[in-house]
Amino acid sequence: MKAIGIVSEKIGGPELLEVVEVAKPVPAAGEVLLRVKAAALTPDELTWPETWYIHGDSAQPRPRPIIPGHEVSGIVEAVGGGVTAFQGGDEVYGLPRPDRDGAWAEYAIVTPNQIALRPRSVSHEECAALSLSALTAWQALFKKGSLQAGQRILIQGAAGGVGNYAVQLAHLKGAYVIAVASGQHRETLFSLGADEVIDYTTTNFAEVVSDIDFIFDVVGASVIEASIKLLRPEGTYVGIAGTSNLVSKYAEQYQKKGVWFIVEANADDLTQLARFTDEGHLKPLIEKVYPLEQARQAYERLSEGHLRGKLVLSV
Repeated sequence: MKAIGIVSEKIGGPELLEVVEVAKPVPAAGEVLLRVKAAALTPDELTWPETWYIHGDSAQPRPRPIIPGHEVSGIVEAVGGGVTAFQGGDEVYGLPRPDRDGAWAEYAIVTPNQIALRPRSVSHEECAALSLSALTAWQALFKKGSLQAGQRILIQGAAGGVGNYAVQLAHLKGAYVIAVASGQHRETLFSLGADEVIDYTTTNFAEVVSDIDFIFDVVGASVIEASIKLLRPEGTYVGIAGTSNLVSKYAEQYQKKGVWFIVEANADDLTQLARFTDEGHLKPLIEKVYPLEQARQAYERLSEGHLRGKLVLSV
C-alpha cells in the first residue's frame, strides 16, 4: 500500500517524509483494519518521543519506515478475532495510538476503543479534523475540568485546530466565552459562539480581562503564568501545551488549580461528539485539504502556525 513514511534513521522534521510502498497491515486479535479516507495533521507530532522510539524510550528506535498520522476517518476493511463492536463497511473516525504506525496511508490499524461511528452529516475530511481535536477540547472542559453554564472561560489559541472546538463546546454548555486569537479570525470565532474576541496582536489579554472561572490553554509557555493569574480563587486552568512542570509551578505559586494533560482515546466520548456534530452543534473547521502525497508540504504549513482550523490529508 501507499503511505507517507520516514525511512531515514535520522531524527528530524518534515524533510524526512516521503512516499513509500509498504505491506498492507493485517489486523491481529482485538484490532480493526481501516481503509483510510482522510487523516488530519497533529501539531508537533514529529517532535514526540513516541514518534521515534518504542514507548518513547530512546534506547529503542522504532523500525523504519515510520508512518505518522493519528487523526483518522475511514471505513472498516476487516476485523481481528474477538472484535464485535464493528464490522466491515462501518464508517468510523478516531485516534490511532501515537506509538504505532498511523493513518498517513491507505490502510491503518486501530483498536475498538479508539474509534466510533463517524457523524454522517459531514465528510470524511471533516471527521478527521474533528477526531483528536474535538476530543481534546471535550476532555479538557468536562473531564479534566468541570465547566459550568454561566462561567467565564478564557480560551488561548481559540482559532486553531483544538481551540475552535473549545469555543463551540463552551458555548453549547452556556458559558461566557472569551476567545484569544489573531484578529483575522474574529468573525469566525463569533460565528462559532464566542462572546468576546481578544486580538493578541494588538491587545494584552491580561490587561483587559479578569475574574475568569476557567482557562483552556492551547498556546503554552508564553501565556501560562499570565493566564493563571487571572483565575478567580476557585478557578481552573487546563493546558495541553508547554509542560506539566510549568503548569504545576505557576498553579502552586498563585494557589490555583492547574492541570496539564494529553488526550486519551475514548469511544464513548467520540460517540458523543459525533452526536453533537449530527445535531448541528459542532462544525469542523478546516484550513486546507491536501492530497496524501503532499504530506510534507502540509506539515511545513502546519509548522508555520496561525491556522484557522485543521490541515487534512485526503487519501
